[in-house]
Amino acid sequence: MLEDRIHTFTATKIVQQIRDQKLSAEKVARACLNRIFERESAVQAWQYIDPALVIRQAQALDQGPFKGALHGVPVGIKDIIDTVDMPTTYGTQIHAGHQPNKDAACVALTRRAGGIIVGKTVSTEFANQHPGKTMHPMDPSRTPGGSSSGSAAAVGDGMVPLAIGTQTTGSTIRPAAYNGCFGYRPTWGDFRMTGVMEAAGSFDTLGLIARSIEDIALHRHVLLGGTSEAQAVSSCQPPRVGVCRTQFWDKSDHATKSAIESCAQAMAKSGAMVTDLKLSADFDSIEQTHQRVSSFEFSRNRAWELDNHFDEISQILRENRLKHGAECRFEQYRKARKHCEDLRLQLDDVFRDFDVILTPSAPGVAPIGLNATGSYSFSSIWTACHTPSMTLPLFSGDNALPIGVQLVTKRDADDYLFAVSSWTCGLFER
Repeated sequence: MLEDRIHTFTATKIVQQIRDQKLSAEKVARACLNRIFERESAVQAWQYIDPALVIRQAQALDQGPFKGALHGVPVGIKDIIDTVDMPTTYGTQIHAGHQPNKDAACVALTRRAGGIIVGKTVSTEFANQHPGKTMHPMDPSRTPGGSSSGSAAAVGDGMVPLAIGTQTTGSTIRPAAYNGCFGYRPTWGDFRMTGVMEAAGSFDTLGLIARSIEDIALHRHVLLGGTSEAQAVSSCQPPRVGVCRTQFWDKSDHATKSAIESCAQAMAKSGAMVTDLKLSADFDSIEQTHQRVSSFEFSRNRAWELDNHFDEISQILRENRLKHGAECRFEQYRKARKHCEDLRLQLDDVFRDFDVILTPSAPGVAPIGLNATGSYSFSSIWTACHTPSMTLPLFSGDNALPIGVQLVTKRDADDYLFAVSSWTCGLFER
């Protein structure tokens, strides 16, 4: 029956079905709520949800004119992003019950286009190291990744078709890959961050998680200020691909290495010029450089909590990110920030010879254990260099758990990233 499958529909399909009067926003909302009621005890993706509020939003849409590109689409919002009608707790009991007085820009834009805000998805503590309550939808003994844990798990488990996360290191790409979703981190600075808790402003971006590239393109269009339907993802010629294993390659499991090689072979077979890409030795210290910049900024952003609620901050956060940041001198921070900019310019030069980089999204499938969120190594370079990236859920590893492959393009070439990502996915649909 149609009602049994609505929660699996993509956002693009939902909008079209409502436009064609084959579905109502209320029916879509109830289908997603039913899925949440069925699965939430096992996944725990939501920090806050008010079913009555969800239905009221849907009914208001059904009673009015067609509103925009996301009309009737249920959306999850990470719990570090402000919402005027739902609490925002930033992943910590320190801010339990905190009620913002306005929506974050991304939430307001989503509502303007007709999106239904279903609730707040679980974030790690201050979008950092200490995990929240969310478990992997396919195996509750495994992490769903972080820090956008609930956003990725909710989309991966069919609770909502779209969710907004954030990324300061690997907080969208990694959980999206673990949960079998498409995940997108834009060119730094493209999305407005008003109303989003700052972790480290030098790197922070919104991250979009969905079931299709078209859905991510649609939501991106809305967040850039559009309300009408986005244009279709453009096509592209076979690209020049650099297979970049990076200095973290030895951390990858066999299935991930095999996925990258298989993807590269499929690209080459379809006409792409595929060659190995080895970054210069200047990139070898990028993980430490990124950590120095982000820790310096993060520790200062949390000054109020440190001074007033020190004992309520997790030990792992106090003794790692916050301690490292507090000990970092401004001169060291400024030097690390300059190193990041130098690497961005080097990467600009790399993209004169390559259209896209192919690299792992994570070292492997979601690891067992709920006390950590997995390695972010394979995102640290691209996040620090402000380049857009996309993880594609094309492969699987042990126990049929998802493995994503990551595509990266040059800064401000996001439209091309969507085109080459769509081309790549098409290679595996034949």
